[in-house]
Amino acid sequence: MTHLWVRAEQRPNEERVGLTPEGAAALVKAGIRVTVEESSVRAIGIDGYKAAGCEIAAENLWPEAPADAIIFGLKELPEDGTPLTHRHIMFGHAFKGQPAGQVLLKRFKAGGGTLYDLEYLVDESGRRVAAFGYWAGYAGAALSLKCWAAQQHGGIAGPVAKYPGKAALLADLGAELAGLTPPRAIVIGALGRVGTGASDLCAAMGVAVTKWDQAETASGGPFPEILQHEIFLNCILARPGCPVFVPASAKTDPRKLTVIGDIACDPTSDFSPIKVYDRVTEWDAPALRVHDTPPLDVTAIDNLPSLLPVESSEDYAAQLLPSLATLGDLTTGVWGRAAAEYARHSANL
Repeated sequence: MTHLWVRAEQRPNEERVGLTPEGAAALVKAGIRVTVEESSVRAIGIDGYKAAGCEIAAENLWPEAPADAIIFGLKELPEDGTPLTHRHIMFGHAFKGQPAGQVLLKRFKAGGGTLYDLEYLVDESGRRVAAFGYWAGYAGAALSLKCWAAQQHGGIAGPVAKYPGKAALLADLGAELAGLTPPRAIVIGALGRVGTGASDLCAAMGVAVTKWDQAETASGGPFPEILQHEIFLNCILARPGCPVFVPASAKTDPRKLTVIGDIACDPTSDFSPIKVYDRVTEWDAPALRVHDTPPLDVTAIDNLPSLLPVESSEDYAAQLLPSLATLGDLTTGVWGRAAAEYARHSANL
């Protein structure tokens, strides 16, 4: 019997989950054994999973799970160097040469486990079967506006925390923007999930948006138009051949740009299109000031949907559920393609 083990998230400020109680009930009905760890932080309570027929395990017990269990989580595992013996479904951030990703791959190789990277679960056409993109874009645009509002008051954005829902986020952001003339934003990747979420948030806040996608960036740059907007929202994944949108010279170039929201958030990749910063930002310090006069702040939090953990979890879990239902065959389809991607990258270590 296929055994799916949903682990508790161990990263700070991470309350999302990739399987809802309703989805778990569907998997149990289909004959999949589902174990869900208790969690002190998960936005969706454990009682629903109990009612769905799941087995309940203690928090962070996954290293002791049966050898045939498939461990399912979203974000990073503890960086303790231990070999990884299980098959894991998670966001590994390991296939673009990221230093931490290389360490993770070595742990899998040492333990004989397999990484099914959620970013690389794709259909026959290469399109991802599930993504948090919309809510990443929505939350990332909101955070960028918070950074801009803080600048207007002579400061820098302070700590952020999760919201119980979209309405609370909009109310809080509206209060911060009250009395200010809205900035102009440019969104690159506007036709995708991330860009749609970012554009929707801007529209809700009365922010005019210039929407760019592949057609507008096909020339390869440079793109001086970006510097003529107060806010730039990057909504495309860094890949080989990606043009540079913001060169290092932008710090001192004439510009109206004061906030970069790198929603795709891959600063350590060689393919990053934003060359003015080199590290992610955190919830307690969401803005990184890379130039003082005029200010230029970059915000690049890599778990943005966790600002709205319930809505983003429900949306993502609904997208992923049809693929989880096929876990009985890991050699073909979505899972076969993901396993091949892991094998290709781990072979190069």
